[in-house]
Amino acid sequence: MIDFNDVLYQYIYSRKCYNDSLICTFADMSNTETIIALATPSGTGAIAVIRVSGPSSISISDTVFKSIKNKKLSDQKSHSIHLGHITENGRILDKVLISLFRGPHSYTGEDVIEISCHGSPYIQQQIIQLFLRKGCRTASAGEFTLRAFLNGKMDLSQAEAVADLIASNSEAAHEIAMQQMRGGFSNEIQKLREELLNFASLIELELDFSQEDVEFANRSQFNALLNRISEVLKKLIDSFTLGNVIKNGIPVAIVGQPNVGKSTLLNVLLNEERAIVSDIAGTTRDTVEDQITLNGINFRFIDTAGIRETEDVVEQIGIKRTFGKIETARLIIFLFDTIDFDRSELKRIETNYPKKEILPICNKIDMLTNSQLDSLEKEFPNAIFLSAKNRVGIDDLENKLLSLVDSGSLTGDSTIISNSRHYDALLKALEEIQKVKEGMEIGLASDLMAIDIRQALFHLGEITGSVTTDDLLGNIFSNFCIGK
Repeated sequence: MIDFNDVLYQYIYSRKCYNDSLICTFADMSNTETIIALATPSGTGAIAVIRVSGPSSISISDTVFKSIKNKKLSDQKSHSIHLGHITENGRILDKVLISLFRGPHSYTGEDVIEISCHGSPYIQQQIIQLFLRKGCRTASAGEFTLRAFLNGKMDLSQAEAVADLIASNSEAAHEIAMQQMRGGFSNEIQKLREELLNFASLIELELDFSQEDVEFANRSQFNALLNRISEVLKKLIDSFTLGNVIKNGIPVAIVGQPNVGKSTLLNVLLNEERAIVSDIAGTTRDTVEDQITLNGINFRFIDTAGIRETEDVVEQIGIKRTFGKIETARLIIFLFDTIDFDRSELKRIETNYPKKEILPICNKIDMLTNSQLDSLEKEFPNAIFLSAKNRVGIDDLENKLLSLVDSGSLTGDSTIISNSRHYDALLKALEEIQKVKEGMEIGLASDLMAIDIRQALFHLGEITGSVTTDDLLGNIFSNFCIGK
């Protein structure tokens, strides 16, 4: 009599490579080297922080640090701060504060020393060079966070969120990065992966007992799981549009004929004289860009040269650049200011860029008669009517801009992804799940279906770092700043 519970346990144990991290050379690194780098921006400041991590960080620090209370760092508790001097051959380099963190209770999971010194570039370099002479190595870009990942302090998506948090320049971008650092996205993916892994193990077990004609994986339950995974993956994939916008900002091109008030509108939105305003047609010869934040969303406005036929060579170059900016813009504001404006230009943009959001705006409404305004409102029911010069209707424009972004998702508990690598992995995982579902429908053999399940597990594992490669890690962490 076969004890199937015991067989299942042994099988899952033998197949635990599904959960093992395939980090190759990175995982095999002994991390015997102690690394050092400046953790604050280079240059002059009130203070600077130098970070040291590795097995010799405390012992090396003891050779150059003289506590004002004659304490040895090696005798001190973790998460303690000590005042003293960094010295070399009796010469004092600086009076510093040293923060001591013992592994595994540190950022990297190793022994970490953080030196808060005065912000002189000379002092910073003297201290770093001293530690290098004592046996430290200069840290590579992102190496502290890489070690945190390799030591299990965070998964790969959380490590990437560290870089996103540093780069966040709006409330919304900060919120997404913090959510990812807290592990909300990771936990969601890991839970799906574990459930799929359980069924994968059962299906693989069936292959070893194919002659017994037994079915360990309940097909109806498995199908329900596949449907649920598909729904979650689709929801995450759909969130990327918003996440990418929040992370990188929304490029908005302000276009129209000369002298319709494009530069005036830009200045009003930015609340500063950013662009030159003149009654002379063709004043703007090049693009002018700046950004504002509305409700935590960054909008990057681009004031462009007026679109018209011209013999002026310089203005022609500006108009050519206008269409180049339209190509990269997510939203196009088409500005006009009279009832008899050239509608062919608006039609041209609508025809050439059918997939882009185009918002018509009628400026200088203070110069229109009531009948003219009524006529334009009927012709363009979705347009915004304003007077940039008099700051009339600007609130309506800002509200319209926000309505074009589903920013309401930020206030809920839903997970939003903003990383293109995660997006790509989710797409591939969903594709494999769809293959498994199709295989279920046509009664595909378990061994063939298992191949697609393995691939789905692989792509989900890529997100959190359960499965990864040297090239992937090298690419991710090379984008970090030195010292992080």
